[in-house]
Amino acid sequence: MPAHVRGAKRAELVDWLVDRAIAKQPRLRRSDEALAERAGLLADRYVEGARPSSIRWVTNQSKRWGSCTAQTGEVRLSHRLRAVPDWVLDAVIVHELAHLVHADHSAAFHEVADRYPRQREASVFLDGYILGLGDGGAAPLA
Repeated sequence: MPAHVRGAKRAELVDWLVDRAIAKQPRLRRSDEALAERAGLLADRYVEGARPSSIRWVTNQSKRWGSCTAQTGEVRLSHRLRAVPDWVLDAVIVHELAHLVHADHSAAFHEVADRYPRQREASVFLDGYILGLGDGGAAPLA
């Protein structure tokens, strides 16, 4: 933001820049419905039989990328993932779907989660991404 822009003009410029960024990156508008559709496709491909009862974006996860309540089948994803590449989002979704099969991070869990071929690469991406966010970091996909 240029230092000389102040007051109402500054707010207008911020709004314009945000609208422009969203228009160039449609994934920033990803909906909960789109997540559910994506999770179904990924479950069919990598975690057969696992279906979340719900999957949604949340804004209260600053220390995790996602969470899953295996007992209820609820999956929640940090809103900070809206801007990541699709393959990274897919890795996080598969990770959370694997928790519907194995609630822990056991070897059996990793066997399921690692069926997604870019799981480890996504973990490395997220390690770097959190540094760029500069907020102390979310837990790795482990």
